[in-house]
Amino acid sequence: MDLPVIDLDVFLHKAPDSAEVQAECRKAAEALITFGALVLHDSRVAEEDNTRFLDLLEDYFAQPEAELKKDERPELSYQIGVTLENTEKPKCAVDEPCLRVIERLEPSERPLDIAAHQPDPKCRFFWRMVTKPPYETRFPGLNAENITPEASHIQERWPKTMNQWGTSMKQAVEGLTEMVAVGLGLPSGTFKEAGTYGPHLLAPTASDLVKYGEMNTILAGFHTDLNFLTIHGRSRYPGLHIWARNTGKRIAVKIPEGNYLLVQAGKQLEHITGGLIKAGFHEVVVNQATINTIEKRKEAFPDRPLVRISSTFFWHLSSDYDLDPIPTLVERAHQVRAEQFNLGKDEGEEVQYRAMKVGEQVQEELKHIALMA
Repeated sequence: MDLPVIDLDVFLHKAPDSAEVQAECRKAAEALITFGALVLHDSRVAEEDNTRFLDLLEDYFAQPEAELKKDERPELSYQIGVTLENTEKPKCAVDEPCLRVIERLEPSERPLDIAAHQPDPKCRFFWRMVTKPPYETRFPGLNAENITPEASHIQERWPKTMNQWGTSMKQAVEGLTEMVAVGLGLPSGTFKEAGTYGPHLLAPTASDLVKYGEMNTILAGFHTDLNFLTIHGRSRYPGLHIWARNTGKRIAVKIPEGNYLLVQAGKQLEHITGGLIKAGFHEVVVNQATINTIEKRKEAFPDRPLVRISSTFFWHLSSDYDLDPIPTLVERAHQVRAEQFNLGKDEGEEVQYRAMKVGEQVQEELKHIALMA
C-alpha cells in the first residue's frame, strides 16, 4: 500500500483560495487522519544535500566511543548533542495503552516483539534549528545551545552541512503545517505560528550494522514520536515500518528518489486535534531488504562505514505554548472514532487530552523513554 503524495509546490505557487490548493490541503489533512503519515513533494529539496548529510553522519558515528561521549549531555535529558546506543527505551515496551495497540493488530501485522527488548541499540544526535524566543522560556533545558563535534575532519563540515539539510526539511514541514491547518478548516498560520519558537531538532539516528546487522534485529522499537510532525529524507538502508490507522497494516516505507520526504504525525499534533489525527506508530528493524542493501554497499563502497543513518527532523510547537485541544477538531475526532468503531475497528479506551504547556508534555514523554529522570 502506497502512502498519499502531497505536492507542496501547489500550495507554494498557486493562489491560496484556488480550488486546486484547497483540494491539496484537504488531501494532506485527510492523509494524516487516515494514515498518520504521507509523502511530501517539495521541489526545493536537493538530494545532494541529503547525501552530504548522510556522509557526514556516517563519518561522525564511525569515531571511537570516547570521542562521541564528549558530545553527550545527560544532564540536559540528551536533548542536545549525542545519545549513545542502549540508552533510549521504546515507550511501548512497558506502556499499557501501547501494548493494547499491539494486541489489537492481526498477528501477521504486529511489530517485532519488544516485550523483552532492551534499550534501542541506536545512537542519535540532536542539532537544534531554532529561532530564539523574545521571552524567558520556562523550559531552558529543552532549549539549550548546540554542540559542534571537536574532530577537525568533522568540525569543518558540520555547521554548514547540518544547517543546509536541516533548513530544507524545516521549511518543507512548515509549509505542510499550513496546508494541514487549511485542510482542517483553520487559518493557515495556526500551527506554524504556534511553532515559531519551537525547539526543532535535526535528529539523525545511527545504527552500527556491523554489530547489529542480523535479520530481525530491532534498531528502534515500536513507538510514536513526541513532537508535532516528524519529517524524513531517504535513508541508504531500508527497515522503517509504519502502521496506518485505517487498516492496522504494517507498511514498509519507500521514499521515492528526488524531491520527496516522508512525514509522520507526532503526539503534539494528536493532542491539539483531540485525537482526530493520531501519532503514527513505527519501528526500524533489520529485514531482508536491509541485509541485501548491506551486501550491495559492502561491494560498491568498501571503505565507507556500515552505519544506517536516518535523515530525521523533529518539528515542535513552542515549549511555552498552551497545548489545548481545538474544540471543532475534538468534535470531529468523536465522529471519526465512531466511524472506525462502526467499521469494526476498536481504537481502545478514549484518550483525554488535558490542557498543559508543550514543555510539560515533552518532559512527560522523555521520562517514559528513559531520557529524563
